[in-house]
Amino acid sequence: MMQDDKVIVCEKLTKRFGDFIATNEITFDVHRGEIFGFLGANGAGKTTAMRMLCGLSSPSSGKATIAGYDVYTQTEQIKKNIGYMSQKFSLYENLTVRENIEFFGGIYGLSDERIQSKTEELLQRLGLKTEANKLVGSLPLGWKQKLSFSVAVLHEPKIVFLDEPTGGVDPVTRRQFWDMIYQAADSGITVFVTTHYMDEAEYCNRISIMVDGRMEVLDTPTNLKSSFRARSMDEVFYQLARGAKRGD
Repeated sequence: MMQDDKVIVCEKLTKRFGDFIATNEITFDVHRGEIFGFLGANGAGKTTAMRMLCGLSSPSSGKATIAGYDVYTQTEQIKKNIGYMSQKFSLYENLTVRENIEFFGGIYGLSDERIQSKTEELLQRLGLKTEANKLVGSLPLGWKQKLSFSVAVLHEPKIVFLDEPTGGVDPVTRRQFWDMIYQAADSGITVFVTTHYMDEAEYCNRISIMVDGRMEVLDTPTNLKSSFRARSMDEVFYQLARGAKRGD
């Protein structure tokens, strides 16, 4: 990959809460169109790091740019250039499918004409034309998930942040969701995803694993499994949790 296609650049990014260091000098780059997995146990610092990258929390020290914008001084520009989806999906359950799409299109600053064309395109692609006027709250979980992801990339952001996006759905739906992630990455959108499903980690181009606020390892799934003499990412994660180092 070319050096100038970096859309996330972090250098010793740190967040302290009093004496507690939640995220400790993390340094990494993410490239345009890359699917970047950000893994770690609860309390490892993933959510704190993601909040800083999304412009929602100011770092204590270090440097970072997101889509070329500084995390200290240009948070509003960052928010306009990213999409975000959490495990809670961020949809309004008391609005219809169509109303949700139109609402978020407006939030993202799309023109009325673009919102209408995007809405029809999205309903067609997801097979939701007959459900367009149904309340989102009435949809099955898997459909909510697909709709939420589609809304998060409606404005064609440079980066989409996915925080545990596939929790609670069946394996078939998870696989379909990852097909959507691949399509987004193929279109040039960078995907930054946290997950606790280790099989999903293997779908990523590269993976970083956080342990106690530090970025312990960063590499491709194949290289990590080779370094830890592991057959799966589950084994890699287990060895790291026990304090093992690469090549031990």
